[in-house]
Amino acid sequence: MISGKILSTEKEIVDFATVYLKGTNYGGTTNEEGIYHLKAPAGNYTLVVSAIGYKTVEKQVRLINGQRVKQNITITPQVEELDEVVVVSNGISRLKRSAFNAIAVDTKELQNSTKSLSDALAKAPGMKLRESGGVGSDMQLMLDGFSGKHVKVFIDGVPQEGVGSSFALNNIPVNFAERIEVYKGVVPVGFGTDAIGGVVNIVTNKKRRNWFLDASYSFGSFNTHKSYVNFGQTLDNGFTYEINAFQNYSDNDYYVDAPVKDFETGRLDTDKKERVKRFNDTYHNEAIIGKLGFVNRKWADRLLFGFTYSNMYQDIQTGVRQNTVYGEKHRKGHSLMPSLEYNKRNLFTDGLDLVFTANYNKNLTTNVDTSAYEYNWAGDKHLMNSRGEQSYQHTRSDNNNWNGTVTLNYRIGKAHMFTFNNVLTAFRRSNTSLLTNEELTDAIDKETRKNIAGLSYRLMPSEHWNLSVFGKHYNQYVAGPMATDNTSSEYVRTSRSVNSMGYGAAGTYFVLPGLQAKLSYEKAYRLPTIEEMFG
Repeated sequence: MISGKILSTEKEIVDFATVYLKGTNYGGTTNEEGIYHLKAPAGNYTLVVSAIGYKTVEKQVRLINGQRVKQNITITPQVEELDEVVVVSNGISRLKRSAFNAIAVDTKELQNSTKSLSDALAKAPGMKLRESGGVGSDMQLMLDGFSGKHVKVFIDGVPQEGVGSSFALNNIPVNFAERIEVYKGVVPVGFGTDAIGGVVNIVTNKKRRNWFLDASYSFGSFNTHKSYVNFGQTLDNGFTYEINAFQNYSDNDYYVDAPVKDFETGRLDTDKKERVKRFNDTYHNEAIIGKLGFVNRKWADRLLFGFTYSNMYQDIQTGVRQNTVYGEKHRKGHSLMPSLEYNKRNLFTDGLDLVFTANYNKNLTTNVDTSAYEYNWAGDKHLMNSRGEQSYQHTRSDNNNWNGTVTLNYRIGKAHMFTFNNVLTAFRRSNTSLLTNEELTDAIDKETRKNIAGLSYRLMPSEHWNLSVFGKHYNQYVAGPMATDNTSSEYVRTSRSVNSMGYGAAGTYFVLPGLQAKLSYEKAYRLPTIEEMFG
């Protein structure tokens, strides 16, 4: 066996470089840490390393039975000289060379600033973002006309459905990610998703040095505070740990034009608007992510155990329309999430790669609307005959979310690759009223399980073209309360399940070195999300 790390002359890791033994079918690619592993019979070989934007390197190696050969290689960027102008060509990224309509957004330009991931994502062509207000407000993605739940969000290939508002893209600092991958329309089987509009994949930085520290703090208008810290270490024996933490706080007390209700007359003149300051719109969230484990070991390229804690508090200033104003209504919550990540290249046999992730997220959310007062935009309050600015409630939702992902890649030579992916997600919610003697009409537990399995084959005989074909199986089970009839307030537990098959293909061809053609088609299904089914 021969293994090693591929670095550039600037000591940067070169991931997804092609490494093979010349004149044989023994080959592969480097992982995200630039490491490769090859198995071949004993003998003398020529080891070839090639990567887009770098000069190809050939090196003579000798493999001996029973010995592990370590061969690190440094490759030089491809340089083109045009008269007196020197251009360093990084080539077309691996993502752009794929058959799928995908781009990568580099976050380096925005790092160590006040920007969030949503600000970086807004740079992607065809991407639009809408926020309903200030810090902590709801955000909606729109990708080439598809919006809402049609576009799915992943972090390092792990779906983010049901993780809580602390991990919304407009709450995560831009330093959290190395790059953002945006897939439009048809997406690879490896994501195991039911998205029909596209996928946004946040890729965190795995190319860390032996020791690192990254921290930032910013202060802005409306008493806005944002801070971020990330530190970790990797020892020579492969043991690694990392801590990632961030927080956001804002009073969101900016000015708006709104009608002010006169409590003496009870009149609200919607045509008469005054310049008023928002006064019940405070938001803050905190999150800490810890990981420890081993990297670059014989039995694992990555084995990481993680734990995430997040906390959130949000005042609610208005209803759907700005004419409605609240003075005390709010919600709060926190979540706990243990996780596991295991990656291994050449598992059991050369060319077989495994990626396994699992997590369990327990999220407790409390909605509070118990005030006996009605408020207007001037901040005045008026005693009401009953409690509740919108609807009298003090409820707690206990949300439990499980997720497991398995991806197997099997490379046969340099031209063929099979991929199997299976994503299983499960969700269960129970609601409890914290008010005395109140019975909830939706006290029956709500439950859903979703499983998406996919198999794909990729043919890549040369750098000029490649083709992928795939199939998917969708399964969803749902159980929850259903009214006994249209007028009844009585509910019974009911359940149902659905099964569907999808398929598709994607291909690309380089007509010229700078001209690429892509074509893709998919018959896909979008399954209802947790929010769409249960609110």
